[in-house]
Amino acid sequence: MASFSHESFPLGLSRAKEIPHPNFYVKALDGEFSFWAFSEDRAPQYKGCWREKVFEQNIDFPIDLEIGTGNGYFFAHRSESAPHRGLVGIELKFKPLIQSIRRALRRGSTNSRIVRFNASLVDMLFAEGELNNIYIHHPDPWEKRRKHKHRLIQSEYLERLYLLQRKDSFVEFKTDSRDYFDWSLDRFRKSPYRLGALSYDLHQSELAQANFMTHFEKIFVAQGQPIHYALFHK
Repeated sequence: MASFSHESFPLGLSRAKEIPHPNFYVKALDGEFSFWAFSEDRAPQYKGCWREKVFEQNIDFPIDLEIGTGNGYFFAHRSESAPHRGLVGIELKFKPLIQSIRRALRRGSTNSRIVRFNASLVDMLFAEGELNNIYIHHPDPWEKRRKHKHRLIQSEYLERLYLLQRKDSFVEFKTDSRDYFDWSLDRFRKSPYRLGALSYDLHQSELAQANFMTHFEKIFVAQGQPIHYALFHK
């Protein structure tokens, strides 16, 4: 397994074991759900060996990634609908993290794992060519201009994602924010990714039939907001 120096622990990420009064969800990360859930201390140790050490599979086994699982409805759906593929979720907040893996396990999932980590530091978790498909659904849009630097989709970030993925993989991106969508399209188009599908109103397009509505997506659709969708290929 990869080595990980705690002296250089990433800024902006608190350590679960240092929380003075941990609640159920904090304790569950390294307790009840420790086989399926990986803390910010444990997860980087598996960089480069998720197939072998975590999923106990051969080199051809596909591993997909959901960045920001939220409450875990898509995470559970995806793990159940594609049992022949590994699925790793990244979530920073304790409660939705545990909710996500618990939902997957209740559906009988054996192919899903979840990690507590900062999504912008994804290359601390995975080696080049270790991932297959990546799902990014409704990330924080950081609407105010002075906050745009905090947006997940940045040119440099896409370059790193591209290296982590295997050939013929894809990135699926959804958001209700038109401004963030246009921002992201501009950066994807300047990246090595190739555009495969695009819709400014997903639920009024032919792509809707194969779409799984996330928790946030249902809220936005009920409010009459269009969902913007894009698929990019490596």
